Amino acid sequence: MSHPEPTTGIDPRGPRFTAAVTATLLLITAVLGFGGATLAAWILLAAITLVFAWSAVAGVRRNPFSIVFRRFVRPRLAPPTELEDPRPPTFAQGVGFVVTVAGVVLGLFGATYAVPIAASLAFIAAFLNAVFGYCLGCQIYLLLVRARVIPRT
Repeated sequence: MSHPEPTTGIDPRGPRFTAAVTATLLLITAVLGFGGATLAAWILLAAITLVFAWSAVAGVRRNPFSIVFRRFVRPRLAPPTELEDPRPPTFAQGVGFVVTVAGVVLGLFGATYAVPIAASLAFIAAFLNAVFGYCLGCQIYLLLVRARVIPRT
């Protein structure tokens, strides 16, 4: 599902920034969907799904929100005290893709609340990462590595 990235570390604040932007967009999507603006919600969720796909395939370093973080936010911050392996957050982007693509596809076939429910589920994960630094997709990645489903390389 995810493209292997070099194991050189990334600034852990980057994925949290990305999660904050994503959480905001997902919250807007859920509000639109539950509020009856189904087409607008579907379009926004489809766009978010494309960003998740891009990040899962190309890696978190190439996520458009990560690029904004590196160019405009990180230069204004102190250097990170430690770096993070990019593979768990990249995998987490794949998990986000699976959740949101399900909402997009089901919404396309007329499942009225599929879009806001998928957006709400993805919002919870993005919110936990943005606010508390707890990445659900990263935890799934680590469980799969421990179970030897994903190689440790």
